[in-house]
Amino acid sequence: MSTALMSTDLPLKNKRTGKVRDLYDLKLKDGSDGILIIATDRVSAFDVVLANGIPGKGVVLTQISKFWFDFFQDDVRHHLISMDPADIEALSDAQTNSLIGRIMICRKTEVVPVECIVRGYLTGSGWLDYQKNGKLCGIDLPSGMVNSDKIEQPIFTPSTKADTGHDENISFEEACEVAGASLMQQIKELSLHIYTRARDYAAEKGIIIADTKFEFGILAGEPILIDEVLTPDSSRFWPAAEWQAGREQNSFDKQYIRNYLLELVAVGDWDKQYPGPSLPEDVINNSLERYLGAHKRLTGNELDIH
Repeated sequence: MSTALMSTDLPLKNKRTGKVRDLYDLKLKDGSDGILIIATDRVSAFDVVLANGIPGKGVVLTQISKFWFDFFQDDVRHHLISMDPADIEALSDAQTNSLIGRIMICRKTEVVPVECIVRGYLTGSGWLDYQKNGKLCGIDLPSGMVNSDKIEQPIFTPSTKADTGHDENISFEEACEVAGASLMQQIKELSLHIYTRARDYAAEKGIIIADTKFEFGILAGEPILIDEVLTPDSSRFWPAAEWQAGREQNSFDKQYIRNYLLELVAVGDWDKQYPGPSLPEDVINNSLERYLGAHKRLTGNELDIH
């Protein structure tokens, strides 16, 4: 297995380091402002970056995002321009090679400061919320629902977009106060449309997309889809043939990693604080196989990351 790409050091302006991505400013070929998004192999869980990464993870997630950007090309505007590192000037051959498969060269936008979450199943924090008061982020749901139940009409539950720490669920009305009512209505409708189309497609491939989050930016006064899209890091992917309401589900996403970490928490070996622990080799390999499995089901293609 190749070495995980944990960080980058490129001769480009304004490097920003997120939990799992490195970003740089650059100029697009037409002279407009662009942004380079690099999916590293870092792993973040419970808002903490872990000590080691999963080699090739960034490539798999980027290729899944590309698939969805292509899938929605005809009806959803997005920020992706190119994925070819040869389009970036001033890189050495070694730097260019290290970026193959894991970059997005994108239009620069004004990022909407709201995470746009769509939930089609009652799981995760939504299930915990429902157990308290029969609501999901303040929205009434039918009584008697159980863990991992299907929500007949997918619901939109925005959250704050935190640079550090935890995002917090907010009401649609609160989101309107943050970003404006007209814009929020637009991106709510877009989010539900994207989720519904993706959910129906994935179902044909044997995947349940239980929930997902989107980000939007403003370009020329209009919202466009940005960031990663419908990946196992931004969504819950379940094998449809194994789904059973009333229990936790097997998954193609990083819930497998969270479950391992929760075992450490349970025995007092970690407290969900920095520094994050290292993942053992078997967890790394099993996680990567899940990501690759999601890619193959969605695209129909094997992905060679070695």
